[in-house]
Amino acid sequence: MREKILTFIERNSRIDLKELAVILGVDEVTVAQELKNMEEEHVICGYHTLINWDKTGVEKVTAMIEVRVTPQREMGFDKVAERIYNYPEVNAVFLISGGFDLMVTLEGKTLREVSQFVTDKLSTLDSVLSTKTNFILKKYKDHGTVMAAPRKDERMSITP
Repeated sequence: MREKILTFIERNSRIDLKELAVILGVDEVTVAQELKNMEEEHVICGYHTLINWDKTGVEKVTAMIEVRVTPQREMGFDKVAERIYNYPEVNAVFLISGGFDLMVTLEGKTLREVSQFVTDKLSTLDSVLSTKTNFILKKYKDHGTVMAAPRKDERMSITP
């Protein structure tokens, strides 16, 4: 039942408990208790709203920064990642495979603000060997949700 609950709330965290209980074939109290248990166990770590900032008129720049680091003795990448994720500007930090070790995502008001964070804070950490900054120019799909407006079919219909 846990996996089914998680699948449904991952797609829509605002789903009504009564509706979820009906879908799962259990009572509402059981669903509420299971959600509470998963929150306490940190299986569920938070509830978020996905916003299409392009439609708000608010200026935001999102960057994905690849970071190559020297792992700390006996701590691996964890200590370096912790130092990075403790910056309030940072949204996420992932250990990745490939030519870089960590992927850091953050948002700022301008390209300059993000670049300044990379130059003044991230690059100055003693464990950081190099960085590569990628700016998000347009989001087409995010967290399973299509962000772009659907394209209209502009083909002409042909009738016999």
